This record gives sequence, structure tokens and C-alpha cells, in this order.
Amino acid sequence: MIELEGVPELIDPVMVAAFEGWNDAGDAASGAVAHLDREWKGEVFAALDAEDYYDFQVNRPTVWLDNGVRKITWPTTRLSVVRIGGAKPRDLVLVRGIEPSMRWRSFCEEILGFAVELGVEMVVILGALLGDTPHTRPVPVSGVTSDADLARTMDLEETKYEGPTGIVGVLQEACTHAGMPAVSLWAAVPHYVSQPPNPKATLALLNRLEDLIDLRIPLGELPEDARAWQLGVDQLAAEDSEVAEYVQTLEEARDTADLPEASGDAIAREFERYLRRRDPSAGGEPGDGSYLRDTSSGLTKPAKRRPDLSGEDPQPPAAAPEGPEPQPPAAAPEPEPTAGPEEPGDDTPETPGTPET
Repeated sequence: MIELEGVPELIDPVMVAAFEGWNDAGDAASGAVAHLDREWKGEVFAALDAEDYYDFQVNRPTVWLDNGVRKITWPTTRLSVVRIGGAKPRDLVLVRGIEPSMRWRSFCEEILGFAVELGVEMVVILGALLGDTPHTRPVPVSGVTSDADLARTMDLEETKYEGPTGIVGVLQEACTHAGMPAVSLWAAVPHYVSQPPNPKATLALLNRLEDLIDLRIPLGELPEDARAWQLGVDQLAAEDSEVAEYVQTLEEARDTADLPEASGDAIAREFERYLRRRDPSAGGEPGDGSYLRDTSSGLTKPAKRRPDLSGEDPQPPAAAPEGPEPQPPAAAPEPEPTAGPEEPGDDTPETPGTPET
């Protein structure tokens, strides 16, 4: 039994989790939870025993000096709580760590034990995968669940994914079997610029989370960081005609696919978010950069291969989205997810996989 003597009674708590590794392309998901923890000054109340879940030859501990005294920080998963006041108070339990190397079922049972003890009403797991998406367009974010009722009531996709999965998929299924409502949100990161950080994907995840749990999230400097990131990639792409042509083909494919939604629910959702952020009663400031206006590169030639601006070897083509959960990379030492809707995943994002739906 988990005893939490130091944690006060929480108000309508939601657990938000993200794990570095295969499920975290561009560190977008772990970056989102880190942002929540930083903005709301989360207080760590528990950490899982690293000895139980991690292979230290894969995730090595680090040594640092504290006033001349050498100390070691072990890789682990920590839980913190943030208290959110305002007109609609709601507390969050943040789970941030590294995808475990072993004992995944015990790992999930321990996380769920905390959720039950704290009275968590829903678990939201964030993930990011590599995909065939242009950096000049809004980041696609898919919301999926294994619960058919939840899919209907919250306008989510019901996962139909079959194949290799990461800790995000395993934790979501553990929640489902335990009767705990669970949702996974997946952001698609351009495979040709996969190195972290990716503030634009982090921002997209936070915007989707904001809609899902009806909570105003302070964005701080994230919108400006996202703009700077896009401008930087624009400049890199402009220096290589082949990359620029490839980006143009992705833009054309994306624009064609999105055309039917150009005047529907997508615009309505953006407008509602804009109004919420201008409403002083919601704690927002007019013109606070709640979303990005993306610009295209204006190039026209189709690409002949998939270029990569990440400084690493070109990646194989990504699979089409199915839900949010990526398949493990072909034979890469530290794999990572790829385009698709439901779930991706391993330490250093490098090879695309296929999401889970």
C-alpha cells in the first residue's frame, strides 16, 4: 500500500505523464510536463526506486558537485503535484521520467497505485513520434483512448493499433484494465529535424491538453521559442535546395489533406482558444501568443528523397498514422517513433516507427 502522508487532499486531480526515450521525439512530451512543473512550481513528493526499473548501462547515473561534495543522480521517474487555483480550481499530478528498462508491469502498477491513492480522475499520457509532416505547418496532435465510451464523450480516436509499443501504450492499457480513464496525446515531429528540443511540438501538446482538461495553461516564453525554432529550420532548409523541395512536397500533401477541414471544427477550436486567452476572467492576456501562425516556404519542386537536417543519417520512410503509438525503429540502438496516431517511443529519438491507434 502506498502511503502519501505529505500530500494534501487534491481537487479533481488529473495525472499527466511523459517519459523520455522511444515515446518522446524531439523531447516534445517530456518538455511539456517539464513546462507544467516549472510554470506551476510543482513539488516532488515521490520517486520510484531506480534499482527496480533501470539498466544503468543504458541510462547512466550522473555525478555532480554540491559545495565540493560529489553526489550521484540516478535515472528514475518522479511524481510532483501542482495546486491550481482560480475560478475552476483543479490539481495536477505530474509524472516525469525515463522509459523503464525492465519490469514494465510492476512500474505501471506502482504509478497506478499513486493515482488511486490520490483520487486521480483521469490519466493523460503525452507522447511524440517522428512523421512526414512539414515544420511550416501546425503540429498534428492525435488524441486516442482504449475506452470506447471515453472516445465518444471526449471526441477521441479509439485505438486499433497492433504492433510493438512503448511504455505509453503499456501504461494506457494498464489504466484501462484497472478501470482508470486514460487518454494518450501524440504530437508528430518532422523526421528531418528530429533533434531536441522541439518547442513547437511541445506547445501543440500543451494546447491540446488545455482543451482536453479545460484548464488555462500559462505558456510563458514557449510561443516565442516555437517561432524562433521554426525560423531556424526555415534558414537551414533554405541553404539546401533538395531539403527545400522536399519540404514543399510535404506542404502540398498536408494542405491537400487538411482542405476539407479548413472551414469546419478546426477553425472553431482555434477561435474558441483565442477567445479564452483574451478573456481576463480566464487569466489570459490579450495577444499573449496562444497559437502560432505558420508560413510556408513557397518552394515548388518535388523532392527525390527524404532529407535530414538533424545532422544524423537519413531516416527510412515513416509509416502512415494509425492512432498514436509508434513502432520501434528498424535496428537502431536508440529508436524512436514515427508518424502515425497512437504511440511512439526510446531514449534518443532517432528512427521513425508507427503510432498506435
